[in-house]
Amino acid sequence: MPMIDLTIPEGALKPEAEARLVKELGDILIGHEGFDPASQVAQGVTVVFLHRPAAVFVAGARSWKPRYRIVPSVPEGQYTDASRKALVKDVTDAVVRAEGGSFDEVAPRVWVFPTEVEDGTWGSRDGIRRTADIHAFIAGEHERKVGEERLAGSRRVRAVALLEAMLDAKRNGPPSAD
Repeated sequence: MPMIDLTIPEGALKPEAEARLVKELGDILIGHEGFDPASQVAQGVTVVFLHRPAAVFVAGARSWKPRYRIVPSVPEGQYTDASRKALVKDVTDAVVRAEGGSFDEVAPRVWVFPTEVEDGTWGSRDGIRRTADIHAFIAGEHERKVGEERLAGSRRVRAVALLEAMLDAKRNGPPSAD
């Protein structure tokens, strides 16, 4: 059940380009979750919330070029460092295409914040939807195990990183106050 918070200033894109971008962002996020973007079930639970800021400022001055903020949210366990990096690239490329400029000109104005919603905190339809439940809902009961494995794998990676940080702190002592 991917969700996207999409912030685009009014008039930044032509209406047709914006509509294509919204559709493409949903497809990109569905694909990066490992589901078929053509799936009607996946499409039916992919929601984009479009935000229109009254103004965007950079260093206290009104930005003279549009700035884009895209926050794709998925259930915990969906992202790895590699998939997060690929998602950011694909989303940035989609905005570049929508604006019609060059990558070097548009990309610095695109911010993407891939976000995972902690398992057990995704609420929908009057209940909590866990990662495995969402996988089963979108792709069928046979995918429940995939959701469970992704969540477990993601948590293992974070646990190892935490243990390594603890060992490093033990070996090197607390950080200096300098």
